[in-house]
Amino acid sequence: MKTRAIFLRCSRMTGLLSLILILGGCAMLARQALDERFGPTDPARYDQPVPPPRGMSYHGDVQPILERRCVVCHACYDAPCQLKLGAWEGIARGTSTQIVYDGTRLSEAQPSTLFVDAQSISEWRARGFSAVLNERQPTPAANLAAGVLARALQLKQAHPLPDSAILPATFDLSLDRAQQCPRIEEYDTFARENPLWGMPFGLPGLSPPELATLTRWLELGAPFEGLPPLPAPLLTEISGWEAFLNGSSLKERLVSRYLFEHLFLAHLYFESDGQSHFFRLVRSRTPPGQPIDLVASRRPFDDPGVDPVYYRFDRERETIVAKTHMPYSLSPRRMARWRELFLTPDYRVDELPSYAIEVASNPFVTFRDLPVSARYRFMREEAEFTIMGFIKGPVCRGQVALNVIEDRFWVFFLADSDLQTLRAPFLDREASLLALPAAQGSDAAIIGPWREYARRQARYLQDKSAFLIQYASTRRPDLRWIWNGDGENANAALTVFRHFDSGTVVKGLLGGPPKTAWVVSYPLLERIHYLLVAGFDVYGNIGHQLLTRLYMDFMRMEGEYNLLTFLPLAQRKEVRDLWYLGASQEVKEHVYGSLARFDVDTAIPFRSDQPLQEFYAMLQQRLAPVLDRRHDLSSLTDTVLRDDLEALAALRGPALSWLPELVVLRVDQPGQPAHYFTLLRNTGHRNVSSLLREGRELLPEDNTLTVVRGILGSYPRAIYRVPRPELRALAGEIGQLASEKDYRALADRYAVRRSDHRFWPVSDELQAAHLQQEPIRGGLLDYNRLENR
Repeated sequence: MKTRAIFLRCSRMTGLLSLILILGGCAMLARQALDERFGPTDPARYDQPVPPPRGMSYHGDVQPILERRCVVCHACYDAPCQLKLGAWEGIARGTSTQIVYDGTRLSEAQPSTLFVDAQSISEWRARGFSAVLNERQPTPAANLAAGVLARALQLKQAHPLPDSAILPATFDLSLDRAQQCPRIEEYDTFARENPLWGMPFGLPGLSPPELATLTRWLELGAPFEGLPPLPAPLLTEISGWEAFLNGSSLKERLVSRYLFEHLFLAHLYFESDGQSHFFRLVRSRTPPGQPIDLVASRRPFDDPGVDPVYYRFDRERETIVAKTHMPYSLSPRRMARWRELFLTPDYRVDELPSYAIEVASNPFVTFRDLPVSARYRFMREEAEFTIMGFIKGPVCRGQVALNVIEDRFWVFFLADSDLQTLRAPFLDREASLLALPAAQGSDAAIIGPWREYARRQARYLQDKSAFLIQYASTRRPDLRWIWNGDGENANAALTVFRHFDSGTVVKGLLGGPPKTAWVVSYPLLERIHYLLVAGFDVYGNIGHQLLTRLYMDFMRMEGEYNLLTFLPLAQRKEVRDLWYLGASQEVKEHVYGSLARFDVDTAIPFRSDQPLQEFYAMLQQRLAPVLDRRHDLSSLTDTVLRDDLEALAALRGPALSWLPELVVLRVDQPGQPAHYFTLLRNTGHRNVSSLLREGRELLPEDNTLTVVRGILGSYPRAIYRVPRPELRALAGEIGQLASEKDYRALADRYAVRRSDHRFWPVSDELQAAHLQQEPIRGGLLDYNRLENR
């Protein structure tokens, strides 16, 4: 009791002395007080979960509430305080003050991927994670009073959001806000200083039934019954796939390594599985038939430290969220296709490649024995998934990570023909020039390596131009050079959107003709993957992350260079200059100039003085049989609704600068289900070659708006709810925006703000509609970027 009295006196102190005591002595005294009341902590308490009592189920009662109210902010690497609430193990693991997305750290950080870098809760405690569940005496009183999660819910109940449309500035809702990760011994001080910061943070509180369910679950000690067993037919299918991926020949082992390094982020599912269980392909020290002994590594090509290593299917245990969900289907047809591409062709593998970083980080060295055409077709046939890796993978977070690409562009792919056969020896010769920043690890400087990569890229582009000139001597560029999806594959045409600090990729050619487009070849596609997906270390230091970002400039410029080669020779530089207004001559030379000059004129008969627009029209016509149109407004049968939405899509110019980058638009019509659309603001840029000066390169007069059917993106910035008759009025108001005051009036009329008492019911309907429309591809939307305007 003496300790508690001292603590209470300490908690009432003010000024600098109070701050010092709060940060040090008060926390220690609070810990002593908790120890006196509930006993010492037991870091191993949750190494084995306790099953719930009869009448309660974690999966049936608790998880749905956590998913709808908590996982929408606490998932993936950017979960505040690394508190991942999409799995029981993430809750039990708790919080960390280490920020995963830190582009300023000088030394690489210790990896902390859930289910990978530690296998028990006590191991996470040893790695510095703090409990949010009570780890003292397992009594109902202790479970509530000595658990951060319970206290955060109680704080919200006692102090709901203020009754105002715009939350006060005391709510820091910025993406890079300072992390507040109080331990239980610090929570009294935290709650006193931040009474409105209960959970859910910056959103309405839980309903009484929801709060009662979670409170009861926490009071019982957060019981968990484990995952339900997998169906026997699914286990049989997994067994067949693991046998396929663990063949003993050198050829099979090299192919499996290649497949793993391209699928390690995938949510694999079986087409025969009606319940859509998802799995991750992992490396294990143990063979099929034995429990997985996971190989934890920073990158998928790091040395596993065991030979042979086995490729296994590990069940996904976390809630599926849109921002990381990359589904990839498996079936007998898929296995047969992979055999046809990689195992049936007659070639030899006499020696397995090294895992040394300078070899493993360069796929043109590691996999030189595999047919180039097979590698390209494998990646291209699921191109949306391949490109999605750098849109949804760890690299893609924040404005600096994404300002390397335009806000909207189209992506096309080179056809196979005989070009790939000729390309294989060329790539062997050029392999050293195609080395990637991952080879530097986190020990590199920045300026010196970047200059060296720039020199190599310039040399590669010169060699590539010479190679293409020789190839084109008998066959000049024409539409047949562009892959048509083999007449059935919708991956032949993609649209990529950037939403300032997040992105989206989707099949189809959405919106009007974009400013730029990419034509992607095998070497470019492979380098993008090994630069931004396989080779990117989210825990790496500033040197690694900055080199990766700088190198991606080369990738964008090469994709644009490939497109320019299809335009009339005399107009290529003119188009390039429009893309790169104000950019340096050095940058322009990399896109198209003396460094990379393809002096062969196109065989396409252009008829206008707008060759780029004409080329886009030709591509749309060539790819029409395979274009995915499910998001197109043209597919709407309600012509009046389509006209009103097209009026929105026709908006241009500075007024759009006041609009959020991504808005989910709900259109309500009495007696009918709500219709959902997405408004995507495309910000105009003079060029996107500047790393830190994006604000100076904006061209507001070039802003456009893309309107699509359904829900695109993972991070809605705003949710608008509009009665059907008011769609035209919405378009008119957006077109007249000229100030923050104007936007405030628009939001007052249409936005369901984060402070709105209707927010959770509207959110539930939105999430349900999204998952209904996309039962395989969909996941929970994330609310970390919701605006407060």
